[in-house]
Amino acid sequence: MTIAGLLGRKIGMTTYYYDDGTAEPVTVVEVGPCTVTQVKTRARDGYEAVQLGFLPAKKLNQAESGHQSRSGGKFSHLQEFIVDDLAEFEVGQELKADVFEVGETIKVIGVSKGRGFAGVVRRWNFRGGPKTHGQSDRHRSPGSIGAGTSPGRVWPGTKMGGHYGVDRKTIRGLRVVAADVEKNVVLVRGAIPGAKNGIVRIEKQKI
Repeated sequence: MTIAGLLGRKIGMTTYYYDDGTAEPVTVVEVGPCTVTQVKTRARDGYEAVQLGFLPAKKLNQAESGHQSRSGGKFSHLQEFIVDDLAEFEVGQELKADVFEVGETIKVIGVSKGRGFAGVVRRWNFRGGPKTHGQSDRHRSPGSIGAGTSPGRVWPGTKMGGHYGVDRKTIRGLRVVAADVEKNVVLVRGAIPGAKNGIVRIEKQKI
């Protein structure tokens, strides 16, 4: 069975120790169980993919409930994944952590932590103004944001203070260190985007 990836939930970070005593920082991710809610075919939909549902939903509207009724569950998160052979999948089928192999290279897609309104020093790593020579309120200021008469305006895209975080982020080149199929948990080498309990998309990365 070959599928591009699964949906998961970030549990947190810990340290993984090998038998020889070496240690690696890892992120614990609960992957699945994901349930197949729809199989998309080229004849009907124009492309081939499998739609997976993850985590039970507290409430669904009538359209969402009807769409998921054939799978036997109600899920709060639905996403599609590419598969090699549609014949291996059917609606209601459960996919677990054994989709991933130890040592496999993956990429993780998630939403970064929200940090509210932030200034340019924190948001864009500006160095700030001089800390001496009479400066009293320019320590964390952005400095000049544009010329005067020409163009007489601030260029779009100028780095300034504003909302920081809650962006879709992709981390590539990560590696599966260990997997526990019974608990549906995989340990991923390094950090992944998002806060604890955040939803992430784990995909197999083609090198």
